[in-house]
Amino acid sequence: MAPILDIQNLYKSYGQTEILKDINVAIEPGDFLVLVGPSGCGKSTLLNCIAGLEPITGGKLDIAGKNMTDVSPKDRDIAMVFQSYALYPTMTVAKNITFGMKVRGIDQATQDKKLKEVAELLQISPLLHRKPGQLSGGQRQRVAMGRALVRDPALFLFDEPLSNLDAKLRVEMRTEIKKLHQTLNASIVYVTHDQIEAMTLATKIVVMKGGVIQQIGTPAEIYNTPANLFVADFMGSPAMNLIPARVQRDGHGHRIEITRMKGEPLILADSRPLDLPQDVIIGLRPEDIAEAGYRSGEDVQQAACMVDMVEPAGADTYVVSQLGGKSVTARLHAETSALAGRELELAFDLGKASYFAPKTGERLN
Repeated sequence: MAPILDIQNLYKSYGQTEILKDINVAIEPGDFLVLVGPSGCGKSTLLNCIAGLEPITGGKLDIAGKNMTDVSPKDRDIAMVFQSYALYPTMTVAKNITFGMKVRGIDQATQDKKLKEVAELLQISPLLHRKPGQLSGGQRQRVAMGRALVRDPALFLFDEPLSNLDAKLRVEMRTEIKKLHQTLNASIVYVTHDQIEAMTLATKIVVMKGGVIQQIGTPAEIYNTPANLFVADFMGSPAMNLIPARVQRDGHGHRIEITRMKGEPLILADSRPLDLPQDVIIGLRPEDIAEAGYRSGEDVQQAACMVDMVEPAGADTYVVSQLGGKSVTARLHAETSALAGRELELAFDLGKASYFAPKTGERLN
């Protein structure tokens, strides 16, 4: 089966300024691809290139097995949901949803059938007679999605559709979009700067920085085996702890030495047969540093650490210590007895550790 979207060696420049550099991405039918990265990384520009709203400078772009590199947006068999909703304020919800079908000359019976199906799917049937000014932000976004859904396109494109909503509504709409994808098995490309949104929604994530793809993978791959320091730091909340360390071979494993502000260095052991240089950045997720007694296993090491800060967060408590000149966060249970200014015995799961080259930032294991 041909990919529903296949981007090969795509470049985009404005004059002498390169915005996108050698982009290669392919997704299968039914995939939910999320483009994620900080502001200015090129993710929205890439989405506009897929839509045909921006001409590409070089490369090739196929949709549903057809070359769409130079094809007009209206002929690309796509539907787009914008951040701004882009609804007609003088039209009812029903007319906003069916307007595109009316322009394309689709008969009234088909329009009515599609409208009914989509309104029921999005749970907006009671709102069809209202105008956008009478709707909440979440309801407007549902209408914008409804307008896209009646198209039944090969590919849906979402450009930061939840960024105008408050935090609670974002979570609710995220769930709705996830359900929608599972119900329709639609092929979706979705742009966001919110890494939690990316991890929650995606079947495949593309992490971007400076117009360059840093890593492509499933949410689990991106989270557990980040390709470089940028991905490790960007994906995850709280972010992965990235701690400078020195390494010495110790039999088949390694002795990991991390400096502390006071006292002896923290010494940990990694028994895995890795090929590591003398200087590394060790990466540990906050959940891989637990309070002693709450984590066990052959790769778990215990050490007493001075607590700088305690941050209760409901079901979890975050404890911050200084290691290797960095603030290191541990995710502990809510009932922890940790106190700022006192030592706490922590358990480090070295079996989950990632290692990065300090100069290049590339993953070493």
